Amino acid sequence: MSTHKSSEPSFHISDHTVPSATVVAGFSAFGLAGLTAADYLVDHLDLTETGHLTADALPSITPFEAGRPRHHSRFFSRPDLDLTVFVNELFLPAPVADSFADALLSWTDEHGVSEFVVLSGVPYAHGPDEHDTFYVASDDYRDHRLADVDIRPMGRGFLDGINGALMYRGIESDLQTAVFITPVHAQVPDVSAAIRLIETFDRVYDLGVDAGPLEEFARTVEQYYQDLAARLEKVEERQTPEDRMYM
Repeated sequence: MSTHKSSEPSFHISDHTVPSATVVAGFSAFGLAGLTAADYLVDHLDLTETGHLTADALPSITPFEAGRPRHHSRFFSRPDLDLTVFVNELFLPAPVADSFADALLSWTDEHGVSEFVVLSGVPYAHGPDEHDTFYVASDDYRDHRLADVDIRPMGRGFLDGINGALMYRGIESDLQTAVFITPVHAQVPDVSAAIRLIETFDRVYDLGVDAGPLEEFARTVEQYYQDLAARLEKVEERQTPEDRMYM
């Protein structure tokens, strides 16, 4: 019997609760600001795990806490809140971004998700007075969510990797998509960047999320994030998606 596995990555989502109309995601990337922000939303909003994503043919991780393993890519929600948070600790090389996005977006189509938002810290050149959060968003998302919110659009550039794949779907379908972007530094986690993302997200969705305790929250998981970042650096030496943006 052959035990050969296909080298092509595949992804499968298992859920036991229908997701909310709005999904917000944080991914493993330089500085881990988006991941920190998404993880904090789960903690602050008292969400519970409602599903997970598995991946084949990728260098994988199995996180654990207090001796208990958990899935690297998890969905969280609660019955009385129209929000699902996707916390993705699995690093995604550029060549798998499209297939990963296809799996996510087939899932959003199946469950009638109307909005997909990414919180993203991106390492790009910026001055000391340019620590702000910007957006790249589909026209329908801008009309629905940003018309009355004072957030600046990103000036010019392009998205690639998972952010680019998800945003392209926003152009080509009825799914309203947005990426909130802030400059990120090498420290792990970049708490200041994560705070900016949380504050921007709450300005749009008005959930009463207080970013003040995030620094304490980040300290409790700092060593874990540092270990995760060290693993990312090893993978990034081989291949990494790069977001290039210009003001």
